Amino acid sequence: MNVICGLGFLLFLQPARAQHDWGALDAALESKKKLLGNNVVLMLWKNDSLVYKKEMGEFNAKTQAPIASCSKWLTAALVLKLVDEGVVSLDDKVARYIPEFEKYFKGYITLRHCLSHMTGIEDEGGLVKKLLKRRKFSSLEEEVNDFASRDIRANTGTDFWYGNIGLNIAGRVLEVATKKRFDILVKTKLFNPLGMRRTTFTDLNGNPVNPSGGARSTAEDYMKFLAMILNKGKHNGVPFLSEESINELMSIQTTPELIKYAPAPAKGYNYALGSWVVEEKDGKATALASPGLFGSWPMVDFCRGYAYLVFVKSLLGEERADAHREIKSLIDEQIPCMQ
Repeated sequence: MNVICGLGFLLFLQPARAQHDWGALDAALESKKKLLGNNVVLMLWKNDSLVYKKEMGEFNAKTQAPIASCSKWLTAALVLKLVDEGVVSLDDKVARYIPEFEKYFKGYITLRHCLSHMTGIEDEGGLVKKLLKRRKFSSLEEEVNDFASRDIRANTGTDFWYGNIGLNIAGRVLEVATKKRFDILVKTKLFNPLGMRRTTFTDLNGNPVNPSGGARSTAEDYMKFLAMILNKGKHNGVPFLSEESINELMSIQTTPELIKYAPAPAKGYNYALGSWVVEEKDGKATALASPGLFGSWPMVDFCRGYAYLVFVKSLLGEERADAHREIKSLIDEQIPCMQ
């Protein structure tokens, strides 16, 4: 097994560029280097190998950085891993694990609602306000109990409001169900098996673990996760997530009329579980993405059969979303849809 993992690792270091003409992509990345914050890594995985890698500035595929909302996809995958193991179900009511939700008459909220931002719980406002409020909590348990006590903004399942509430509730449910702290659980169940050795949810400053946005990772690590999703749950040819769970991760949970709040770069997209539906066909997601506030954009295009990751170091603004879409269009020119 160690030999197999070692060979898989070497594939990350040997991008097979000969099959495609990446000249336009090289030029686009150079022209957008400043816009993307100068320190950038782009990696592209197709089938079972890395076909493109570019590192710019003082940043490489092994550099660890905060990934903000890219964390949501990891948390959703962890939930599905425990679904596969029979520990929880997506349609379990949160109150089964956290009695506070029954106490405050929110016993109808399920894990599925949490992963799709449709709990209906009143959001705490803008980013700065959220960060300040989180500082007063000593644990994820304390934070989630506070969520339980809040007012309901809309009926559960009828209103999508993008934020941190649902994913953090899901993370706390997993803590209760397994009797393990979230950051330890995700390391044991997800990161270690996938060889993501430089990815962690543990906060170095001692703040409560944040399943919705608190991970730190590297481009190399996160690409291992994306490759597993692309390959229908297999890692190095060995089943890791069931195909049923991958199908759940691809399942569209929203309709446009349900979406009451979405960040500007995501407007017009539907949502699955922990990721945005960037492209869809006949009611099914064909491309998913889980971009983070800090500018990193992980994506899996099932139609074209590739996983794509732009990993950046600096805090970026919303206007950079167009740059990511333009980069994807250049890749799509080289890799046609297989469906």
